[in-house]
Amino acid sequence: MEDGIFEGLKVLDCASFIAAPAAATVLSDFGAKVIKIEPPGSGDPYRSLPNLPGYPVSQHNFAWLLDARNKKSLALDLSSPEGQSVLYRLVAEADVFITNFPPAVRGRLGMTYAELAPLNERLIYASFTGYGEKGEEANKPGFDTNAYWARSGLMDLVRADTDTTPARSVAGMGDHPCAMALYGAIVTALYKRERTGKGSHVSSNLMANGIWAASVLAQAKLCGAKFGERRPRERALNAVTNHYKCKDGRWIILSLLNEERQWPALACCIGREDLITDPRFATKPSRHARSLELIKLFDEVFATKELAEWRRILDGNGLVFGVVGILDDIPNDKQMLENEVLVPFEGDTMLTINSPIWVDGSNKVKPRHPPGIGEHSDEILREAGYDDSAIQKLRASGAVA
Repeated sequence: MEDGIFEGLKVLDCASFIAAPAAATVLSDFGAKVIKIEPPGSGDPYRSLPNLPGYPVSQHNFAWLLDARNKKSLALDLSSPEGQSVLYRLVAEADVFITNFPPAVRGRLGMTYAELAPLNERLIYASFTGYGEKGEEANKPGFDTNAYWARSGLMDLVRADTDTTPARSVAGMGDHPCAMALYGAIVTALYKRERTGKGSHVSSNLMANGIWAASVLAQAKLCGAKFGERRPRERALNAVTNHYKCKDGRWIILSLLNEERQWPALACCIGREDLITDPRFATKPSRHARSLELIKLFDEVFATKELAEWRRILDGNGLVFGVVGILDDIPNDKQMLENEVLVPFEGDTMLTINSPIWVDGSNKVKPRHPPGIGEHSDEILREAGYDDSAIQKLRASGAVA
């Protein structure tokens, strides 16, 4: 499959901002033809995200590069009858229609599932919302920072203790995992279509994905579990599943869940073989009982060497640990590069972030730079059967730009 698993699949990306359009991006990575439908003029508002206060300053539109790669842009006014007529013609020949407009807006624009499904019985209609398709909050707008991160309890749960200020999420932190959920729903529907010949309506939302990410602790609450005191790092109950500051100010995190086997190896690696037989820490219960004392000891030990040195010392000894990464690490991360987590744009040396799925025997397309607003309007319309005269009329009406 040189051109990707989804070669020949036609996708209409009629969505804005991140989660829903990013699901279309993943389909495009595997060869689908994705038409980005955006309003004339300024286009998808997501194009302007890097202009907001606090975002990194760059000559490149980094947000658009990531989530609009490989796509072709059609600037279409969906509020006009002419624009809706174009949409209906495209839907009739499409495989997948993706939107994140709230249900009420879909109704106003004549693009509900009930309206589009009769145009194409094989259509997969994928909708994404903040809080679900039903109930009093169905039309409530939401971004991942509030509907995913805050609503789910994650914003509260990552606090060191109950007195710490809740932590803000970073841009796209919830949207991109949500995109994978919507992608999974679309692929599931495509499989169903292979068996039945019929399309269907699939959906996902930020709130549901947030509580799925909160996972274990959310389920514990649903089971009526009793929660203990939330403790800061310095007072953690287990010193070998904690994080420590190195000499250069970088952090390392230990995750030694198989303590009985890994404890002697850790003690040897840090040059404290005496801890193996030290009665204070010789057994798992004793280490847990004296966790504060052991954390203080580890703080002193890890502060003696830089992160890179600790990585060399700890690697290859059966110890589970991780680097607390910073953005400066990413461009030169050898493991990410060798595993094609980071890949260059076609004909460019600039890297982008690959979608996190690989299928043996099927190539992904080389990432192509994203389109300008309406860059492919004429091309898309001609493929849909419009001649030059009809295209000129659409442009004159303002329905197409």
